[in-house]
Amino acid sequence: MESLVFTIIGDDRPGLIETIATIVNTHSANWLGSSMAQLGGKFAGMIEVAGQPEQLSQLSASLKELTDIGLTVVIERAVTSTAHHHRDTQTISLFGLDRPGIIQEISKALAAKDFNILDLKTEITRAAMTGDPMFDGQVLIEGCNDVQSEGLTELVDKLSIQLGIDIELIDKPQAPSD
Repeated sequence: MESLVFTIIGDDRPGLIETIATIVNTHSANWLGSSMAQLGGKFAGMIEVAGQPEQLSQLSASLKELTDIGLTVVIERAVTSTAHHHRDTQTISLFGLDRPGIIQEISKALAAKDFNILDLKTEITRAAMTGDPMFDGQVLIEGCNDVQSEGLTELVDKLSIQLGIDIELIDKPQAPSD
């Protein structure tokens, strides 16, 4: 079995995910994981599937035909890296008044300490009383061994003060499930 990771971006409309799922199923591929959202009126999806090489080749050809209905499709063979399989994960919560540069500063600080961002979810909400734009985010990181975890707590405290937003470690380091 091999795996493909593909992204699809285009105008959102009802039935789009069903169309993608039908193509995957038609080629006997197994849907392993996905993350999809509507952002700015556009559908954006990332999907990982597994199957036999011949099936995945045919699946790739069918997915590329989605460009005929105005979708942008990028397909890559998945790589299995053993370098990160045994690193712990931890989630960081971010909340505060929105401003440009929050993600750049957080990602720069994490990368400098060798933390890898596995998942990033952000949204802008409105403060209840004032209507001010509020940044709300969750960051799943890996690389939290004991030495890094101590440094992470200090890093989070420092960034919270520096950026003027609430930043919290919301769970303890977890070993990845294999």
